[in-house]
Amino acid sequence: MTSVTKIPETSLWANRKCLAICAIVAIANMQYGLDSAAIGSLQAMPGFLEVFGYKDPSQPAGYAIEAGHPGTFQRLIGSLLTLGAFLSSLVAGAFAHFFGRKVALWLACVLNAIACIIQISTTDKVAVYIGRLVLGLANGFLVTFSNIYGTYECVVKRDTAEAAPAHLRAVMVALFSEWVNIGSIIGAAVTNATKSRLDKASYQIPLGTLFIVPTFLALGLFLVPESPRYLLYKGKTEAARESLKALRGDSLTSEAFELEWVEMVKGIEEEKQAAGTIGPLDMFKGTELRRTLLCYGIIATQTGAGSWFIISYSTYFMIVAGLSVDDAFKFSVMNTCLGFIGVNFGMYLMRHVMGRRTILMTGAVAQGLTMLGMAVSATVAYGTLSARNCVIAFTALYQFSYNAFVGDATYPTATEMVSTRLRSWSVGSAISLGYFLAWLTGFCSPYFINPEDLNWGAKYAYIWAGSNLCCLVFFYICVPETKGRTLEEIDELFANRVSVRNFKSFGTTIVAEALRELETRDPGSEKKLAITEHIDNPNYSTG
Repeated sequence: MTSVTKIPETSLWANRKCLAICAIVAIANMQYGLDSAAIGSLQAMPGFLEVFGYKDPSQPAGYAIEAGHPGTFQRLIGSLLTLGAFLSSLVAGAFAHFFGRKVALWLACVLNAIACIIQISTTDKVAVYIGRLVLGLANGFLVTFSNIYGTYECVVKRDTAEAAPAHLRAVMVALFSEWVNIGSIIGAAVTNATKSRLDKASYQIPLGTLFIVPTFLALGLFLVPESPRYLLYKGKTEAARESLKALRGDSLTSEAFELEWVEMVKGIEEEKQAAGTIGPLDMFKGTELRRTLLCYGIIATQTGAGSWFIISYSTYFMIVAGLSVDDAFKFSVMNTCLGFIGVNFGMYLMRHVMGRRTILMTGAVAQGLTMLGMAVSATVAYGTLSARNCVIAFTALYQFSYNAFVGDATYPTATEMVSTRLRSWSVGSAISLGYFLAWLTGFCSPYFINPEDLNWGAKYAYIWAGSNLCCLVFFYICVPETKGRTLEEIDELFANRVSVRNFKSFGTTIVAEALRELETRDPGSEKKLAITEHIDNPNYSTG
């Protein structure tokens, strides 16, 4: 009989305050969905093309996006956004180290508003490029810091990765996907409503929706406490304790709260003792190298899944495949709604059914099959109505599958892989890598799908089917299962160099040590907590 110490799980309702705080921060990701829907659809709008393109009766919309050098403007308005996000994510670690998460999010709100004003008010392509780059800088901070906060701050160490309880962490971090899809639905609905206008308002109205996020987020941040872990690392112990109280105090008994606080302090003290410095080079030393590479690899699979191609070019791609502009926009709205359903389905699976690793592998298989189906249909029945319907069906299935599996699970898993003291550096640089790969995809995709270039059409999906197979192999061989583990337990597992196979069942000691320390401070706490569980399996996981 083995005595295993574990902290009791609490419901979403018990953690409603923390969930609300994480939801406020996660709204930052809505910008990503709004912009993706807008920019992906604007390229097919006659009103937009009349200003930034030229008339071409041979095209379904009656306009083409650029003459002379096909695709240059088209590639830049998509790729400059990701380039800006790449640059800001790259410096996110340094910025967070000195200024914290909330200041970074407020700065992003200001940059976001400036970028929107530029894009709405200009008819000059160079100004559009500048606006897209500035918007990318803002989006990089929004995505990076909202996910760091969600996994690391809202439910400190156990709950959006830093802030969420361990058993609810995936659900709270998955709010990223929830807000992205809400943004995509709103963006798709707005662009569908304005697509037939032939004036500037056809694209200015969708771009105007990009003011929603900076407005609500900037106001909501006044209600959000700074990350307890960040404050603790900065030596602001009392402020950190008050921040943790604001996040978790209502959902725990005083004894359970004390245990969580002691475990957090103990974990951070041990990390500080293990490493005297906190800097970007530490990500590539000792056991941190494994954790960094896992984080990078998991974030890279978002691009490897083919998501950026579908998100950025789905509406335009369907028009090139032969759909009318009206039908393409309608199917775009339908696909974003399916994506939203997929997000909620995936959140349920992560909470009640599957671990992170299983979710990711399932997603790689499902996404690969939808991409293969799309490519094969274009190969065997090119130009037919059946092929066109297959493109529509497999695109819809992909949107559901990606959002339910890889889209839901990558951020929770990636943010859990890295250590607390290096999370802003590691996650920031990983997201930066993801944006670079997204930029590369956005820049190169038009060469494959445009009739003026390679004209592969849906056959381009063969590449992404193979890419998903590579993702599946990576998930199976390299990614350990972290479901139910606190961030401190994950630190202990990596420090002990536990293999992928043994990660799920390996017994950890940090919770028991924290409980013993609490018992020393307050005799009788263990009985009050009633969190000792007796089981027969000596390798029982505390998750």
